[in-house]
Amino acid sequence: TQGTILPAANFNPIMDAQLLGGALQGICCEKDVLIEILTQRCNSQRLMIAEAYRDMYGRDLIIDLKENLSHHFKEVMVGLMYPPASYDAHELWHALKGVDTEEKCLIDILASRSNMEIFQMKEAYLMQYNSDLQQDIDSETSGHFRDTLMNLAQGTRMEGYADPSTAAQDAMILWEACQQKTGEHKNMLQMILCNRSQQQLWMVFQEFQNISGQDIVDAINECYDGYFQELLVAIVLCIRDKPSYFAYRLYNAIHDFGFHNKTVIRILIARSEIDLMNIRQRYKERYGKSLFHDIKHFASGHYESALLAICAGDTEDY
Repeated sequence: TQGTILPAANFNPIMDAQLLGGALQGICCEKDVLIEILTQRCNSQRLMIAEAYRDMYGRDLIIDLKENLSHHFKEVMVGLMYPPASYDAHELWHALKGVDTEEKCLIDILASRSNMEIFQMKEAYLMQYNSDLQQDIDSETSGHFRDTLMNLAQGTRMEGYADPSTAAQDAMILWEACQQKTGEHKNMLQMILCNRSQQQLWMVFQEFQNISGQDIVDAINECYDGYFQELLVAIVLCIRDKPSYFAYRLYNAIHDFGFHNKTVIRILIARSEIDLMNIRQRYKERYGKSLFHDIKHFASGHYESALLAICAGDTEDY
């Protein structure tokens, strides 16, 4: 893994729980203590701290964090306390059931997760909300965007299999789908992108370039629009290089929307133990400034400190 958060050495959940209890129960909440502990322990360690906290105080740590904190800082601290699958489920639920459907959140999560991650996320979704993820996607979204999300949510992408003899055939179907744009062609397009293995799609994209003289992302952008187009592009980018995709999403969230807090928080937490180091690297290579620098420039207070602690910048990033 290339995460920024690693298991803490000499870990003592009872001592951490005591420190958190002191920070939360005092007259004024000691937020620096919360940041110091919760951003410097891996997820499994944080879950052990929550257990020790419950044993010690008879209270739920997440509830105490929610009661004592506010705004985006609360979202970061509470988000860190969910196991990865539960956090994905939590984000999807709010994206589907909030006042407005948050399509970009659905795209980020479903286009980038492995079959196993999707399976675990669906289980967590059912347990937490007593609701079926696929049924909720079906009722809250529409059209080919919905069909593609539903396909991804099945978590049935082939794994490790590649067949050069069918790559050119698939590429030709994709090329036709970009030219003809009928409902049937759109179905074929999403079926190939959602179900072929990563290795197979690498070959398909190369064949597509050979056949059309065009990169598949450019072709999709030219031929389609709306969230369907965004989702297809996200799938292609995640197949090619997931850290680059998330670097691009973070840059947009920081610069295009006047700092879209939810997106920044979700990506930093979700990728913190997987590939956030790689994401930081791609971000700096592509955009010239470090992720650390841009967060520092746009966020403030304890919220900024928490994000920077998760991001874990290098000295030259300041």
